[in-house]
Amino acid sequence: MSGAWLVFEDEAGFSMTPPQARTWSRRGRTPAVRVRGRSRRRISIAALTCYKPGHKSRLIYRPRRDDDRRDGRKSFSWRDYHDLLIAAHRQFGGPIVLFWDNLNAHKA
Repeated sequence: MSGAWLVFEDEAGFSMTPPQARTWSRRGRTPAVRVRGRSRRRISIAALTCYKPGHKSRLIYRPRRDDDRRDGRKSFSWRDYHDLLIAAHRQFGGPIVLFWDNLNAHKA
């Protein structure tokens, strides 16, 4: 489509709980690694990278924190993706060509 923005979408989720790690030490001295802040919170981010010849590239993103939401979701729903795409379409004021993976929420 001529004159359209090329938009690539992807999402990522991050756990706020620190990972468990292993380390080296002298023989006979087991290292103790203390981890504080055991949290079950997660944050998910969906982002659009947008390109059009003759224009600056753009990044549009939406974070979603999981703070024990009532709906029980820890990731983006189809409604969240819908709102993100509508916001991008309004911001560009024209057509977009969207590229994304086969995540089940995208197929809804």
